[in-house]
Amino acid sequence: MKNNLIVLLVFLSQSPLLTAQEVVEKIIIGTVVSDSKPLEGISVVNCSNKLMAVSDKNGCFSILAKDKDVLNFSGIDYKYLRKYVYKHEYISGTLEVNMTFNSIELDEVIINKYANINAENFGIIPRGQVKFTPQERRLYAGSGGIQGFFNLVSGEKEVLKKNVEIEKKEILMKKLEYLFGNKYYTKTLKIPEELIKGFQYYCVEDAEFVESLGFKNKTVSMFLITNLASVYNKNRIDEK
Repeated sequence: MKNNLIVLLVFLSQSPLLTAQEVVEKIIIGTVVSDSKPLEGISVVNCSNKLMAVSDKNGCFSILAKDKDVLNFSGIDYKYLRKYVYKHEYISGTLEVNMTFNSIELDEVIINKYANINAENFGIIPRGQVKFTPQERRLYAGSGGIQGFFNLVSGEKEVLKKNVEIEKKEILMKKLEYLFGNKYYTKTLKIPEELIKGFQYYCVEDAEFVESLGFKNKTVSMFLITNLASVYNKNRIDEK
């Protein structure tokens, strides 16, 4: 009887210790990814102890947590996520979180509220005056007189014309960069990031698409660029 009482007392004295060991916090090393790519700048908050961490350029973070703690993950362009720390993750001290890109189609934004305020309306330059780009000015300046004759004979005029065409395409490329961000190309159009620039050159060779950019009709441009991406991706796959 005495021995049984001793065993019971020993068990009761160790029970709180066993319970404490179950809830002890430890450093958990985590990785945040999306489509297997590491995500930088994702905020991680432990709801239990209110500690916070931020993922680095490799998607890694470390935070003090225990089994069954709830971690909140949030970041720009990604859907908010709540995750439990499961027992096997607590034991291993590691976890991986896969976040989903939050694709939101924005309406066309009017950047300049006062678009009617310009140099012509203020009388600074004559209304309806033709505006030349730098390369167009060079071509115009080199088309008359003795210099024009020399450029025609030497072939310099053809070079100036080609420079004008190159400049026009560069301007169109800038418009594409303004209208569509890299994520639109990779997520929506399925263009690999390393091929975005090549796809943009492919687009500015299409007369119908270039015309839509001139009309500043983003809806039509989006429709046409989607079709161009479909053909571009098909040709790219067929060439492999």
